Amino acid sequence: MYKFENITLYGAGGHCKVVLDIIRAMGLVVENIVDDNALTPTFLGIPLTKPVGKYNRVVVTIGNCSVRKKIVSEISANEYPVVIHPSSIVSPLSSIGCGTVIMQGAIVQACTVIGCHCIINTGATVDHDVTMADFVHCASGSTVCGGVSIGECSWIGAGAVIIQGVKIGKNVMIGAGAVVIRDVPDGVTVVGNPARIIKQTN
Repeated sequence: MYKFENITLYGAGGHCKVVLDIIRAMGLVVENIVDDNALTPTFLGIPLTKPVGKYNRVVVTIGNCSVRKKIVSEISANEYPVVIHPSSIVSPLSSIGCGTVIMQGAIVQACTVIGCHCIINTGATVDHDVTMADFVHCASGSTVCGGVSIGECSWIGAGAVIIQGVKIGKNVMIGAGAVVIRDVPDGVTVVGNPARIIKQTN
């Protein structure tokens, strides 16, 4: 869909490095990278500049959910491309929102709805009929079972498991390796097996 169209990446950190690899694997071209703290002329051999506020095609390559949301609210773009690594498996019966990145080896099953500017990280599994709001991050190796709903700006930690039908609120932090067996309200951090609330996050 985006062949021959140059893309800007916003954010020159570790997440940017992986997204760059994915875009190249898709046969696309990264034109430049922008970062608030641009101190060198290039990043991984690509021109690096300060942000300008308006872009043609841009992917916000910031792992932190709330920071990613803030940047999207402050810039404008003609297009936020969807970035999907060829090794991932995404059901054609599912929908993926603008600016979302699906990384190497991730799986998105049938009839799932993923919002805009989400990250489905390396080897993460999102099963059937999941509903995921904007700016969610499913970290590496996490498992989201069927029928789960996840609110905006929530983070599912590496290796965490959310069993079927659970509702996760917005601005939630699920700790690495947690096993979530019941609904989680907005704005909390949960850890453990079974997962329990340990603090408010906002």
